Order: sequence, then C-alpha cells, then structure tokens
Amino acid sequence: MLKVVGDDFIKRYRLLQSLEALEKVREEISKQSYRRLKALVEYRLFGKGFNRAPIDEKVVVAFSAGSDSTATLKILRWAGFEVIPVMVELPQMEESILWNAQSYGAVFVEIPNYMEIISEQIEKGAPICGKCHSMIMDAVKDYAMRKGIKIVASGDLLSVGSISIYLQGDVVKLNLPAFLALDKRETIDIAGEYSFEFGCSLWKSAAHQSPILKKFAIQRVLRELRAGAIDKDIAKKLIFGILAKNNPKGLNLLSKKEV
Repeated sequence: MLKVVGDDFIKRYRLLQSLEALEKVREEISKQSYRRLKALVEYRLFGKGFNRAPIDEKVVVAFSAGSDSTATLKILRWAGFEVIPVMVELPQMEESILWNAQSYGAVFVEIPNYMEIISEQIEKGAPICGKCHSMIMDAVKDYAMRKGIKIVASGDLLSVGSISIYLQGDVVKLNLPAFLALDKRETIDIAGEYSFEFGCSLWKSAAHQSPILKKFAIQRVLRELRAGAIDKDIAKKLIFGILAKNNPKGLNLLSKKEV
C-alpha cells in the first residue's frame, strides 16, 4: 500500500514536520487515532510495521472519486480507521462518477445555491476551482460536525508537512497525502487508473466562455510542479489539455442566463 521514502531527503523532512504537526493536535483526537496516525508516518519513514486492526474511530473523507481522495480513503481503511467518504453531489458530475462513489459507500450531500455562486465567479472572470473546493470542504465539515466526527480528511497534495494536520474550528483537518509526503504518481499507484485531465466539465464550460480561466489553471499546474506534487510529464499533459481548443462536453451546463 505505502512505500518507504528511503533516502529522499525532502520527503523525510516533510514527514518529520508531519510528526510535529500531529503533536499539536494530540489532545484534540483520541489516543487510538493519534497512535495510528503516528504509526503511518513511521511506516513511511522507516518501514516500521504496526497493528492495522480496526479501531473505533470514524474519519470523514472529502471524496471526489479522483486519485487523491481515493488513495486517502484506501490508506485510512488499510490503517484500520472506519472511513466515511462524503461526496458533494454537483450538477457537472457524470453518472459514472456517482456510481463509482457508491461502490465505496459514499454519503452524498449538496451545496445550496451552488450554481448561482459559481456563475457569479465566472461572470467576474474569477477562478472557480478554489471557490468550489472551499464550498465542498465546508459542506463535508458540516456533515462531520452533525455526526460528531472529529477528523475530516482530504486528498490535498500540499508541499509541506507542517500544515498537513491542524485544528480548524471544531474539527481536525487532515490532508493525508501531505501528511504522508505522497506525490501524484504515488496516489495514482494506490488508487488505480487515472486520466490526466485538468478540470471538470463545468470548468471546461467556463473556460470556453472565459478563456482567462485557462491562465489561472496553468498557474495552478505550475505551482504543483514547483512543489513536487506532480512531475514534468504530468504537468505537460495537464497544460496541453488546458490549452486544447475543443469544445467541452459540458458546455450546456452554463446557459447564457446563468453567466
């Protein structure tokens, strides 16, 4: 499931940062969760085996059925956590994605006025991915708080371990790939097949009508490349996809009235 980082200095440093960050939330989570998360990092650092028997601890995962959130779900289940994947059902999602999420036992929630908020962003020529992500995470955290679940995990590929786990309001936010210093290639290996394509059908529709969004998308890809989350080959495929002039399948998601 997980590979030991070996002599990779940068990843080892990030993992040590993760251990420091874990200590800061030690009193916010159960002893079982603390020990199991620490064991995961030590396994990644030293190949140190640990007891993966199920523990009485629920973790909510913000689930998109993509490689990063799928890898997050699989790792946590492998480590013995009771994982609840929560998917925010969005209008641009294809049936195949929803069926895939159901196969993992996903719980579905919604965001009120989602299209109205995103359409306002598009009308201003503003990036939509960050806004969409923040609304999704808020909806997932709301679900966790309603159910009394303390840990909310995501598949965010951050470049540092110091903010991979932290207290956010009433929940502990766990960016698991960052916590374990995983990169995109590793999450794909764990999750399975993956299509190197930037953005959902709604983003493609928006970028077709507001090309400035392609510039923002390329900047995001380059940030991930500089951070080491993706490599040059992945970055090339994503950027060429962003620059493609083909009309997206999801163009009808945004009517003239909406934008």
